[in-house]
Amino acid sequence: MKKGLFGSVMTTVLAASMLAGCSSGAAASSTAAAASVDSKSASEYDNCTIRFDWWGGDTRHKATQAAVDAFMKKYPGINVEVNFGAWTDWETARALEYQSGTGSDLTQINYSWITDYDADGSTFLDLNTESNVIDLTQYDSALLKTCNDTKNQLAGVPIAVTGRTFYWNKTTFDKAGIKTPTTIDELIAAGNTFKEKLGDDYYPLTLGEYDRALFMSFYLQAQTGEPIIDESGKLTVTQDQLKDGMDFIQKLEDNHVIPSLATLAGDGNVTTNENPKFIDGHYAGVFEWDSAPAKYIKNLAEGQELVVGSELKGLGDKATGVSSKVSMLFAITKTSEHPHEAAMLLNYLINDSEGVSILGSERGIPASKAAYETLNSAGKIDKTVAAAHKAVLDADPMSFSPIFDNAKLKGTSAAYITIFDAVSYGKQSTDEGAKALYQAFMDVCKN
Repeated sequence: MKKGLFGSVMTTVLAASMLAGCSSGAAASSTAAAASVDSKSASEYDNCTIRFDWWGGDTRHKATQAAVDAFMKKYPGINVEVNFGAWTDWETARALEYQSGTGSDLTQINYSWITDYDADGSTFLDLNTESNVIDLTQYDSALLKTCNDTKNQLAGVPIAVTGRTFYWNKTTFDKAGIKTPTTIDELIAAGNTFKEKLGDDYYPLTLGEYDRALFMSFYLQAQTGEPIIDESGKLTVTQDQLKDGMDFIQKLEDNHVIPSLATLAGDGNVTTNENPKFIDGHYAGVFEWDSAPAKYIKNLAEGQELVVGSELKGLGDKATGVSSKVSMLFAITKTSEHPHEAAMLLNYLINDSEGVSILGSERGIPASKAAYETLNSAGKIDKTVAAAHKAVLDADPMSFSPIFDNAKLKGTSAAYITIFDAVSYGKQSTDEGAKALYQAFMDVCKN
């Protein structure tokens, strides 16, 4: 199978790295910014206050705040006000800000937000206009092209390329007397073993609604050999194939591999890494981005060991089913009154050796060649993140369409939540769920 763009890009980065309110002046209008490159150099700036927002876990918050503090020390006169929090309800709040023109100057965005909130190119600044400040030469040009909006403007700079893999609580698997799974058959068999040897409240894996949708896509992609949504934005599977995918997810629940969504709801409105049943080892596996293990490892109870798994074999005979994508980006809003200073902070976080060293691999293995070289030479790439990223790349991942994360599918009370909830709670059959999901995909895809 032909290697996906993002897998190829990251292989290139790794190989290349181994070888190698302003107090003065007025801000340019967004129209002027779009027409020409900012004439100021990185060493020129005005005294001002800029705002910066991001989401993540505690370890990301701590590292990013430290980097911001170091930036303000390096560039006295630029004050940075920060806004950060957990993912829950984060997108809804940012969407309202983008729509009302009150977004932060520098903002961390998801890949799908380019199509969701910048479809006409009016929300995020064309970062090519700040190329005097942001060193875009550190990025593969093909990767940058995937971050353009419909007007061929660079809406954001990719921080990292990421994919999902499995993390297993080895302590719990040892307690059950079995090895961590490497195939789908071993995972399914583990469900019954956990139930018999550890009890009804132990599960080898936990999957929320979006996790189920994404794992289902891996299963279907392994069956068909192509992305569930291709690079042209077209859905590549039929309603019958979606039913097969939903049957696959339901089989995991029926075989005690994953807790029902009702069980997860009974745990309280908490993220998996904050769920007491994950913390103490009752939920012994997560399906998560390769950039995200720190928040899980940090929260584990004493004596619990989390290890990186491989992508599961046996999902299908056409491919591994794995996909990878731009994990997140930094963007500057077009309403920013201080785009030059925001660009300075952006470049500091993604390319500057000081900023990069402070952030480490909190947002994954960096896509910037300079950042990767800085971290790799200093031995600062988190070993767990590196192992998880290798597991993704070794699976020859397919390209991931941002349409899969469209707000109508992934958002609060959107298709993935309502449909997978309905099936898990027994309110819909997998036939009915597949029909609803197929229609939801067709509403946003370009078939």
